[in-house]
Parts: sequence; C-alpha cells; structure tokens
Amino acid sequence: MPVRRSKRFNRALLKLPVHIRKKVKRILALLDQNFHHPGLRAKRLSGHQGIFYARVDQDYRITYERRGDLLILRNVGHHDETLKNP
Repeated sequence: MPVRRSKRFNRALLKLPVHIRKKVKRILALLDQNFHHPGLRAKRLSGHQGIFYARVDQDYRITYERRGDLLILRNVGHHDETLKNP
C-alpha cells in the first residue's frame, strides 16, 4: 500500500530527537509492509472517521489516514499532543 507524508508530518518529524526519528523510520517500514502489523499496535482514533494511530514507543505516536489504497501520514509527536490534533 503506498504511503504519502503530509507537510505537517514532515515538519513534525524534523523536530523530533534523532533517536526517536530512528524509531519512526522502523514504524514507517512496518506500515509500508503491512498496516495491520501487530508491532504497530495500531488503533482507530475515536471521533475521527478513517484516522488511525500507531505506537512509536511509550510516549510517541503517529497518526495516519486510510484513503482507499493510500495511507496518508498526518502527524507524529508526543502521545497527548498528537492524538488531540491528528
């Protein structure tokens, strides 16, 4: 499934510490292989149709949207901030 990054995702990614960016890269590889991969711990974001989030580590999350055969990466950052503004 093709994955596209939003401008907001790219800006947020650049603000992250290097060691978190490495973890995000691993998560993106899993998303590219299989967006149902259990390592993502992906869940549907309640109150937002078609938006999901995946766990990077204990504190960081990625949000993404499924549009047909396309995954759009929406946001990445600290758990609370990212899920409030997916």
